[in-house]
Amino acid sequence: MKIVKLVLFTLFGLMFINAGLDKFLHYMPVPPLEPEMMKVFESFISINWLMPLVGAVEILAGLLFIFPKTRLLGAIMIFPVMVGIMLHNAVYMPEGLAIAGVFFLINLWVLYENKEKIKDLVG
Repeated sequence: MKIVKLVLFTLFGLMFINAGLDKFLHYMPVPPLEPEMMKVFESFISINWLMPLVGAVEILAGLLFIFPKTRLLGAIMIFPVMVGIMLHNAVYMPEGLAIAGVFFLINLWVLYENKEKIKDLVG
């Protein structure tokens, strides 16, 4: 089980590092977007600081998620991004919900494993 967790958590972290780097370097191709999705994309791009902020959070949280001592902090940092990804997929790209759901469950798994520590944070 320890190896499975190591592999899953490392892949999770690497996926977010990759997604964050792409927000700065733009190396992954963007598939053709439907008109409604193009409006959403243009709205995000028009807020000049939004994508760099999300990218920086994804990179930092992905790095933190990989290492056991900092995994909880990474999980807490990436949680709002994961909620946004889930909502975005639910509304605009339901075909991506299965993959997003798996990543969301991995994030919830780490949060659940550390629920006692989180209780101390929120009182």
